Amino acid sequence: MLNTQPNTLTIEEIGDEHIGTSYDTPLKEDAFNIDDDLKMSLIEDKFRDIMDIMGLDLTDDSLKGTPKRVAKMYIKEIFSGLNPENKPKIALFENKYQYNEMLVEKDITFYSNCEHHFVPIIGKAHVAYISSGKVIGLSKINRIVNYYARRPQVQERLTVQIANELKEILETEDVAVVIDAEHLCVSSRGVEDVNSSTVTAQFSGKFKQDGTKNEFFAYVNNKIK
Repeated sequence: MLNTQPNTLTIEEIGDEHIGTSYDTPLKEDAFNIDDDLKMSLIEDKFRDIMDIMGLDLTDDSLKGTPKRVAKMYIKEIFSGLNPENKPKIALFENKYQYNEMLVEKDITFYSNCEHHFVPIIGKAHVAYISSGKVIGLSKINRIVNYYARRPQVQERLTVQIANELKEILETEDVAVVIDAEHLCVSSRGVEDVNSSTVTAQFSGKFKQDGTKNEFFAYVNNKIK
């Protein structure tokens, strides 16, 4: 569960438990004092050390480029959402059609990484909002989901971050976000349960009302006739 209290538990006490400490991604104050090129160079060196410690032969043609590839992947791809410069630029449009019902963008595929083991979280997000006078381009909803997914995450935080971003951009409380995801830290290690998934939800404004919430789920589950 997410909380606002400082985390004083030791690694041994936490073990493999699922735990989050804040609604904001934990970042150092000087997180962006060095540029991406230097970050990639430093990560390349550190990852080369990790591979060497594991006993891998870094002179092998298949392995010698791996540290550089991993460094580039971390900074430019799977963790690019850490850098606020990569935040999608959002343009809003006037709701000229006077469409006042909910808009649902469902089955948004995303790839994230568990911040506890740095292994993938693979899932789908279902997002809805009711316009307060402005509308957002549909692809921008996908971009917001993927921006927050591309960082070390816990699913609860990801759900809240997407919802809060949309509420701020659209200037409405009428937002819903549901995420259904598979965590490879559960399926590929530890308990090794390949059949379970995790569902989280954030409802605000009109979506807290049972009727609106049920309509949203009907759209998501293809039960609207």
